[in-house]
Amino acid sequence: MAYEMGEVRLSQEIFYYLLENHELREDGENTLYRAYTEREEIQNLVKSQGEIAGSTVERYGNVIYLIPKEENNFLGFSKAQLKAALCRSGATDRDYYLSQFVVLTLLVEFFDGQGSSSKTREYIRVGELQNCISERLKEGAQNTPEEQEEGGIAFSDILQAYEALRSDDRGSRARTTKEGFLHQILVFLQKQGLVEYVEQDEMVKTTKKLDNFMDWNLLNQNNYRRVRRVLGVAEDE
Repeated sequence: MAYEMGEVRLSQEIFYYLLENHELREDGENTLYRAYTEREEIQNLVKSQGEIAGSTVERYGNVIYLIPKEENNFLGFSKAQLKAALCRSGATDRDYYLSQFVVLTLLVEFFDGQGSSSKTREYIRVGELQNCISERLKEGAQNTPEEQEEGGIAFSDILQAYEALRSDDRGSRARTTKEGFLHQILVFLQKQGLVEYVEQDEMVKTTKKLDNFMDWNLLNQNNYRRVRRVLGVAEDE
């Protein structure tokens, strides 16, 4: 299909806006938003540019998002970058996997519904989240045979990494403590626009961006079952 130069230029303008802002809102750049949503040829060009850049362009509600694919270390984060951002100095792989387990636990605590929206709560206290992480790790280590761990998630290793972190009731922000480790992850998620972390109230809320992504993308039935399987949640709960 042949495109006119004006169409190509407009699609490039939209894609560059997404590169800069990661999202395009209807109540923000309305002209660009309407060009994407109302003109199929523009939408196809933008999606094609996203594909070349190792990303997908998706519209959830009245917001268009640029979403890097898992292996995209240029627009997204590499394992090494995440380890540096989330874990203590000299962190091992099990520390990194613990950080990912924390994120998965947070998602399951907020998004475990089966109705029109998967979201089941408005907020969670940091202390409650910390207890959930500990309980799920212990349950996973107890219920997963050693030979099964070799081909899946190593709960025992991640539990060891979690227990190696000190506890500090004074609210330490050091990454060598459980409280500081969790704090660092929540701050990172807030910077990505995924959660609202109210430190003074020790409370975490999700943003509309995360709500949309979970309802429209991650929690289709295949991914939903996959996340629950990883966390050891029984299907009949």
